[in-house]
Amino acid sequence: MAKTTALISCKTSDRLSRLLGIYDENLNIITKELEVDAFTENVDIKISGEEDNVAIAKTVIEKLLDIIASGEIVDKTRVVYCIEMAREGSVEGIEKIMSGVIAVTSRGKQIKCKTLGQKKYAEAIKKNTVVFGVGPAGTGKTYLAVALAVAAFKAHEAEKIILTRPAVEAGEKLGFLPGDLQTKVDPYLRPLYDALQEMFGLETYIKLMEKGAIEIAPLAYMRGRTLSNSFIILDEAQNTTKEQMKMFLTRMGEGSKMVITGDVTQIDLPDGKKSGLIHAVSILKNIDGVETVILTHKDVVRHPLVMEIIKAYDNAAVAEEKKTPRPRAFNVKK
Repeated sequence: MAKTTALISCKTSDRLSRLLGIYDENLNIITKELEVDAFTENVDIKISGEEDNVAIAKTVIEKLLDIIASGEIVDKTRVVYCIEMAREGSVEGIEKIMSGVIAVTSRGKQIKCKTLGQKKYAEAIKKNTVVFGVGPAGTGKTYLAVALAVAAFKAHEAEKIILTRPAVEAGEKLGFLPGDLQTKVDPYLRPLYDALQEMFGLETYIKLMEKGAIEIAPLAYMRGRTLSNSFIILDEAQNTTKEQMKMFLTRMGEGSKMVITGDVTQIDLPDGKKSGLIHAVSILKNIDGVETVILTHKDVVRHPLVMEIIKAYDNAAVAEEKKTPRPRAFNVKK
């Protein structure tokens, strides 16, 4: 393939510095992933290599500069994500995804979507009554749902925030753990406590808990109730049974919204028990007001290595499925 060279102007030394990253780590990721050579000339970056790779690298750098111009930070995760999108030809408008503020934490930190999948997920939650967010760890399923719940509460669109999880053992038996029932289930609910405390601040969070405006409880506590004017989040829903999922979904009262999150690759149910999440996504997909958003390794916003780990497991699962064909868990359009 023909060799070529491209020159991209960063316009200012500040933008160049922010693009390069600490010890040029951002540029090093681009050169390694796309197999191009790059070096700086004043405030410009010169790229050389095979024509197709140079074209992708040029697109990535230009989009990263757009992100910087919008006031956002460019880190390793975003560089890797831009490369993934550019390879697919889906990088257009990526800077706009990261500009909309979903919520603001108690310390003033702005919560924004970082990927196309996250943007679609957030928009689905705003538009629908019931949303299933399905995807691997690190895609922000629960965190974004909590952020949107807090935003709805502050806008007086919900009178109460209810967060729940099934207390399913993953290698341990609850009965052998010390303490009363609340003490035993608290570790399962800790991520929800942490997210809400970050959003509201500890003092406000405690006051809202005491008033009953925030409720965090195991899924079993939802039985027999009608939950009205509430923003309700069911986390780790892959560990619900079909019966539990039906029970949960039918708790919804007037003026409420539900978000159900889970990772179907991490089911801790006993053998023979079908996940209520898989079942619900399959049978509810054609109902108005219900939407499923599938997040993938591309939407992982933790360390870039997490994305690579998930890709490796996904590839291994595909290879295994080819050896031993089996029915797919569910089929939802992405």
